[in-house]
Amino acid sequence: MTSHSGPLYEVTFFVEPDIAESVDERIDEYLRRVLVDPAVLDCTAFSRDGDDRGRQRKVCLHTLIGDDVLDDFIDGPPGALEAQLRAEFGEQLDITARILREDQLSELVPESSPNCLNCGARMRGQYCGSCGQRSRSRLISLWELISDAFGDLLEIDSRLWQTLIPLMVRPGRLTYDYLQGRRARFMPPFRMYLVLSLLFFVVAFFDPREEFGLLFEPEPEPTPEEVQEQAEEAEAAHADAQEVIDELVEKGVIAEDEVSGNLRIDEGGARFTSHEDEPDAEGDCDIDASDVEDMPDWLARRLTPERLKRVCERTRLDDGKALLDNLLDNIPAALIVLLPLMAFVLKALYPLSKRYYVEHLLFFVHFHAFFFLMLTLQILLMRFSGWVGIPEAIPILMVVATSFYIGIYLLVAMRRVYGQGRVITFLKYVVLLVAYLMGFTATMLGALAIAAFSI
Repeated sequence: MTSHSGPLYEVTFFVEPDIAESVDERIDEYLRRVLVDPAVLDCTAFSRDGDDRGRQRKVCLHTLIGDDVLDDFIDGPPGALEAQLRAEFGEQLDITARILREDQLSELVPESSPNCLNCGARMRGQYCGSCGQRSRSRLISLWELISDAFGDLLEIDSRLWQTLIPLMVRPGRLTYDYLQGRRARFMPPFRMYLVLSLLFFVVAFFDPREEFGLLFEPEPEPTPEEVQEQAEEAEAAHADAQEVIDELVEKGVIAEDEVSGNLRIDEGGARFTSHEDEPDAEGDCDIDASDVEDMPDWLARRLTPERLKRVCERTRLDDGKALLDNLLDNIPAALIVLLPLMAFVLKALYPLSKRYYVEHLLFFVHFHAFFFLMLTLQILLMRFSGWVGIPEAIPILMVVATSFYIGIYLLVAMRRVYGQGRVITFLKYVVLLVAYLMGFTATMLGALAIAAFSI
């Protein structure tokens, strides 16, 4: 055998006796083909003792020209031979392989090449060549588990930060790069949208004091002095209001019989209510056919007076709490519906851009993701400033500034992605804002209608 420093690739076939002759023929054909491969210096086939299951053992030993051709060669002729034999003989043979050097040649039994536990492909090394999974399973430590969970959050060069940083400070850049084919470094757009929208709704409607009330000190009960002070303030407010009412009665502005029992004191101070202001629990929900006669037929068949009355009564029963809860549940779906509507608007605004509809949709997916991120940061800023005692004016100014930034962001993003001039982009920006307001109103009304008829 030619002496060299290149690797040796050994493939061993464990063959049932009844197919041994056919396998020999396939191996002979294989040798004739592989010997003309420029990566192969030599290739020999020979037999060894059978295994304990009575199967014959046949070996192909390849001598390669160097390490640089090893990976490509393994995936080439030997891989094709393996696929051919498995397709023809199935479970009647097993195949193992190993990589050696000339000084490692021996009569040792070749180590078994296990199948990948994930995809079932034969392993040729530490990692599966098909799916990339590690060949050996092992229990991971607690630190590795935590690192795997928060790795993207802690690593500055992770896809998370490579996505969020340009999303926040470079309007339209993420969309532009994605459309130019630079995608692997970024989070998938719809996954990012769903994550940021979920984060927003969790932050917006999660009250730590309500959910984790046990962790907060209860509000102190008012002292007797504070109670007395509140009573005196209420009495003074009542006296001032009564003085005004008496003056109105003297001037004939209101009748004296309308005043009795209608002066009330609440947290907002003293207020006067007339009998007409008292709600009529039954009359407020009186709905007849004339209220729906101007509706289209398809809508009138669904919004019958009886159905509207039932919705009204249920809403009044709990002061609209169930309606509000259902509306909040429907808002995420309504905003998802808004995305394709706004993409159609962009398609109409840029008819000559030669961009597909999905590219316009991608633009708004990125913008809405940015929008949710900024709203989340605004909410966290307001809450944090209240907890640490920052003067209220500072977070308010920052919220106002970031709100203006959201509007400017959309304008700059349109100019960067679509590449038109400042004037034409601004005009289209105004049209888009009007369309966005109309679309947002329509989707919210739809969400409200669905919420109303689901209580």
